[in-house]
Amino acid sequence: MSETTAAAPHGAPQDNGAAPPLLEVSDLHVEFHTRDGVATVLNGVDYHVRAGETLAVLGESGSGKSVTANTVMGILPMPPAKITGGAIRYRGEELLTATEERRRELRGENVAMIFQDALSALNPVFTVGFQIGEQLRTRRGMSKRDARNRAVELLDMVGIPGAKQRVTNFPHEFSGGMRQRVMIAMSLALDPDVLIADEPTTALDVTVQAQIMDLLADIQREREMGLILITHDLGVVAEVADRIAVMYAGRIVEQADVHQLYAKPCHPYTEALLASIPRLDSKGTELQAITGLPPTLTRIPSGCPFHPRCPRAADRCTEIDPPLTALPGGRASACLFAEEMAAR
Repeated sequence: MSETTAAAPHGAPQDNGAAPPLLEVSDLHVEFHTRDGVATVLNGVDYHVRAGETLAVLGESGSGKSVTANTVMGILPMPPAKITGGAIRYRGEELLTATEERRRELRGENVAMIFQDALSALNPVFTVGFQIGEQLRTRRGMSKRDARNRAVELLDMVGIPGAKQRVTNFPHEFSGGMRQRVMIAMSLALDPDVLIADEPTTALDVTVQAQIMDLLADIQREREMGLILITHDLGVVAEVADRIAVMYAGRIVEQADVHQLYAKPCHPYTEALLASIPRLDSKGTELQAITGLPPTLTRIPSGCPFHPRCPRAADRCTEIDPPLTALPGGRASACLFAEEMAAR
């Protein structure tokens, strides 16, 4: 399985022998027009996912992870957002130029999304069974009875106890973990090829997090789905991901196989993220943190966006914004010191 970017417009390596991606994002640019000026939210994002593969997208809050996902789904509010360049392809079909009718056909049916806050995403005035069954009635033409029965099957599949009785419950009658399972059931109702999971374990305790991630992994293996996991939890990523794309200030700064990235990061931002993970063998030592804050997207610094926070920064880092460039081993990094870091 490849570890590189799909379109690789900035010089990242191509993986010509592999199966074509289910979904690929290529050189995607998005701006937000705000009172403070134009915010460059996405600045040339490139990634892809194949059948049966898990791509983890990492980065601090505000790095552009969720905006990329919402753009893929066609649910980005425009205005204030504006797509200024790039491409999004599902099985080779360009989505950004597709009609809204075609985007609606693909949304949920082929590419589905689990939203970050299940309580906000679920409608509080309808039962979970109604909400799951609605898309089955409208997209599959099922009767109310058949849609309800299928909703029960889906709730049972995602581990909701007493699914037959709970199908008539409202969202507020479920715990956080159970609501997240309901969201997963809804996203799987139409058997999508690609599932985007945006922070699916946010605000859940560690035990429930593990259950949710195990559930997603089991379903993915069963259905050979492509899974895009958006998260800031590096511990979760290590367990489930095949490849990792690290985002900073609206762009991908490193892509690598999960084992490569954890063993030898080739971008200082990735290195700093890994160093900030609490370790059991470092009891009594001070936790490491990344100094400073992510840049304001209306005033991204010149040169490399990470240089104000980077311990490796040199004078040239303030002038040169390095592109995502191929490295040995089928990985890519956007850093002037990437080759030096790879050779360690």
